[in-house]
Amino acid sequence: MAKIVTFGEIMLRLCPPNLERQLQSPMFVATFGGGEANVAVSCANYGLPASFVTALPAKHEIVDSCLAELRGLGVSVDQVKRTKGGRLGVYYLEHGANQRPSKVIYDRDYSSISLAKPGDFDWDAIFDGATWFHITGITPAISQGAADLSMEAVQKAKEKGLTVSCDYNFRKKLWNYGKSAPEVMRELVKFVDVGIANEEDCQLSIGVSVDVDVEEGHLDTDKYKALAEKMFQEFPNLKKQAITLRESISASHNGWSACLYDGKDFFLSQKYEITDIVDRVGGGDSFAGGLIGGLHHYPDDPQSALEFAVAASCLKHSVPGDYNRFPTADVVALMKGGGSGRVQR
Repeated sequence: MAKIVTFGEIMLRLCPPNLERQLQSPMFVATFGGGEANVAVSCANYGLPASFVTALPAKHEIVDSCLAELRGLGVSVDQVKRTKGGRLGVYYLEHGANQRPSKVIYDRDYSSISLAKPGDFDWDAIFDGATWFHITGITPAISQGAADLSMEAVQKAKEKGLTVSCDYNFRKKLWNYGKSAPEVMRELVKFVDVGIANEEDCQLSIGVSVDVDVEEGHLDTDKYKALAEKMFQEFPNLKKQAITLRESISASHNGWSACLYDGKDFFLSQKYEITDIVDRVGGGDSFAGGLIGGLHHYPDDPQSALEFAVAASCLKHSVPGDYNRFPTADVVALMKGGGSGRVQR
């Protein structure tokens, strides 16, 4: 049976209510989130056993609440390392609206995972019975130790015969310890089977680009095919490359679709017009989780797997918080055209 393992950092998320600016009123809505934990929650939604691995401080009641929530969402946290040193990272999110963009402020220096290093995790135990390992470009950006640990993890996963997926996520505010993203990520991607990205991630995280212009209301999909082909040329280990296609008309209105290339065939999804975005943070993670779910539910049908991923991530834009909270049935209903929003009685 499939078992998904994800590895990265989870944080306390603090967000002003009701689309307010930071401290416009003296309140924050407190939730939890982080790219790899978000993917684990999505996979659990789709009936796939999912385990999230990280390092978090011991004897910390907020951390205890975080792990309890993940357990309640069906994610195993048995392999989370509780440490004496370090802290729980925090990020502040100000939601955008219309022409005002969303903004993120990170407060994650000296977090437990940023202080972790190779040898701190028992990967043999973590990968026991696992079939798939997921990581992102966020964790290697946190610190040199986290980058070394990420490399150790993907190497061990490949030794164990797991399928490795990586979302190349580029976070310019995090790459501060002296190495560039391509310098680290190009080595890591050599161990990846399924790559996930947008066009900016390919360029800034991996150093691979073609002349891709995102114009209002229009995307040249031939350019994205060329980008996927170039990724395969530079990384022959890849078996699939997915690229999300977000047309950002405003913070509240996005066109949303994706493509998938397997080295032979190029697949393009249907496009969703998301005109009243509730929360787009976690949208890319919900696509990654949806793609993992789709490839498991439709192992011989890449087009359907892609459609599942895009529908899942489209739905995520309709709920607040980092996590996608829609089960397989809801995703399939949207895939089949159930996007009218009519009341279901």
